[in-house]
Amino acid sequence: MENILIKTENLTKRFGSVAAVNQLNLEVKAGEIFGFLGPNGSGKTTTIKMLTGLLEPSEGHAFVCGYDIIKEPAQAKALLAYVPDQPKLYGKLTAREFLSLIADLYRIPKDISRPRTQQLLEMFSLDERADELLEGYSHGMRQKVVLAAALIHQPRVLLMDEPTVGLDPASARLLKDILVELAAQGATIFVSTHILEIAEHLCHRVGILQEGRIITQGSPEELRALAGKGQSLEDIFLDLTGSAEHKELIQSLEGNEK
Repeated sequence: MENILIKTENLTKRFGSVAAVNQLNLEVKAGEIFGFLGPNGSGKTTTIKMLTGLLEPSEGHAFVCGYDIIKEPAQAKALLAYVPDQPKLYGKLTAREFLSLIADLYRIPKDISRPRTQQLLEMFSLDERADELLEGYSHGMRQKVVLAAALIHQPRVLLMDEPTVGLDPASARLLKDILVELAAQGATIFVSTHILEIAEHLCHRVGILQEGRIITQGSPEELRALAGKGQSLEDIFLDLTGSAEHKELIQSLEGNEK
């Protein structure tokens, strides 16, 4: 049996009468990079916040490494890491101090956390400015600090919301290489992104979300085969999330999926 590290069962979140996420059923296995795609307002960030326990579902359940994120939050959160699209850091701490703080929160012994902190600072080219206050960092540098902090406890599940925002091309490439290596080691990577090229070339599978529902999912190759036009993932995404003229294609894909 495949080792499923992320699972949702009829996961739903309502804000008043609006269902931001509607009866979402997903399974993502160990070693998989899953791309979560959808237009603005489709429910991507809401889904990720439910997976992290930051939002409580209106209905349904979310499991991380077999633990219910609401009923067993301590066990689930010890095994996951979250990288938001707008990182918030303590500006009066240095990068080294911030990573040390996160390591302490996860109760990592100092003899392990100190060399691991240095390794991560070097990996993200932050070591030369590691002892400067974060308030003087650029957005891209702050994003790298958040990424380093997310990795310090070696999570089994990494949830990322637009992780390449603010990163220069070299840093974005480094991030992609790190994600591939983490997946090869058995971690599950769940990535929300607007950059379809990343999803096409990085992800093992993608799910396309619209109005809180998954309208199709599969590997980029499978989606191209279903579309039957040799299209890029970008073309397929625009077709699926487009206007009424594309409903026939959506219905065809849903029918094949069933």
